[in-house]
Amino acid sequence: MPNLIQKLSRGATLRQLEILAVVYRLGSIKAASEALHLTQPTVSMQLKKLGDASGMPLYQIMGRKLVFTDSGREIALSATRIFGELSALDMRLSEFRGLRAGALRLSVVTTSKYFIPHMLGPFCERYPGIDIQLNVGNRQQIIDRLEAGDEDFYVFSHPPENIDTVSTRFLVNPLVVIAPESHPLAGERSVSLVQLAREPFLMREPGSGTRYAIEQFLHRHDLRLNVKMTIQSNEAIKHAVMSGLGVSILSAHTLTFGGNAGLVELQVEKMPITTSWHMVWPKSKTLSPIADRFLQYVHNEGRRLIEGEFKRVGFETREL
Repeated sequence: MPNLIQKLSRGATLRQLEILAVVYRLGSIKAASEALHLTQPTVSMQLKKLGDASGMPLYQIMGRKLVFTDSGREIALSATRIFGELSALDMRLSEFRGLRAGALRLSVVTTSKYFIPHMLGPFCERYPGIDIQLNVGNRQQIIDRLEAGDEDFYVFSHPPENIDTVSTRFLVNPLVVIAPESHPLAGERSVSLVQLAREPFLMREPGSGTRYAIEQFLHRHDLRLNVKMTIQSNEAIKHAVMSGLGVSILSAHTLTFGGNAGLVELQVEKMPITTSWHMVWPKSKTLSPIADRFLQYVHNEGRRLIEGEFKRVGFETREL
């Protein structure tokens, strides 16, 4: 009786295994078809062929939800590992080609999207043959992607503590108080925390790294803010502040690279809140030659580039 390897080698293809891995990661045929630029019937047909080749059903449709069988889950996880090894092999070979080919995959939290592209620009010029894949999401979405482990690096201001990872700090992340230019406190040389607490405050949503840092700061200083509105977007917060709806605390990167017209930084005591940006990757993952080269670049030229822009617009950075 043929074993599973013999069955798959006779009827399965790498493309079918790739489709299965993507469906498993994204959780639905629709999402996988969009990611792979295939039609849903094509994805379903390829999965059926793979199931026939393995001799076991891969998934069931329960209600409107796709549920993997135990055998389908094991094949999908194995397929994910296979493509991870193939990607690592391609990266290792690219080292022999002088980093003229390959891919660098990044998943970053939303606030870091303001400066990460500025770091990527010179790196891409130096290695034009490298394919850059950049995914942006909120903190929880990036944690989910970190648990899947598909990318080379994940950028956080506050890395998750319950996942076995390697984390390296590469840039400071000052959080500053912003207000509209016409605000009564805009001309003050020193604003107390008590004064700040009286102001209508616009807060980032629960789970965001910025909110996490603010809540830690409030706890340390036994302070409560007058939160009037919770907003999920840095850009929406900036426009709400400009409209006079309140003051807020945002990363200085949001203002340096995202624009600060109509806004001023209030000189609040014990501010800014200084956190750090971290490059994070699973401890079990070996960095590819391209990823290793990018990490070196980030800690040297990339960091100096961002700090230079900071100083140009008036923000000072501290050594890590």
